[in-house]
Amino acid sequence: MKTGYVYIMTNFKRTTFYTGVTSDLACRVYQHRAGEIEGFTKRYRLKYLVYFEDAGAMIDAIAREKQLKNWHREWKINLIKSINPEMKDLSDEVLGEGEIDADPDRVGTA
Repeated sequence: MKTGYVYIMTNFKRTTFYTGVTSDLACRVYQHRAGEIEGFTKRYRLKYLVYFEDAGAMIDAIAREKQLKNWHREWKINLIKSINPEMKDLSDEVLGEGEIDADPDRVGTA
């Protein structure tokens, strides 16, 4: 049975949030940071991981993602700050330091 992770990505100014689910958190964070995933996260440059949790089974992770997506913005911010008070980028914790350009806003730019 695959483990599921729920995660929240944000932009540089921490003003826009995206809640997602994956079975491979490191790969998914890398994809977001590199701009490989089309859609909302790419359009709004949501390249900073500010929250993640191991939800156990994938079915539980999907249920948790749906729950969080229905939360008000303030509730999500409070959840993030409960484990990450300064809303620091947690990507290095997941990817390991130096796995991708230190400034994700410069990825893919000339």
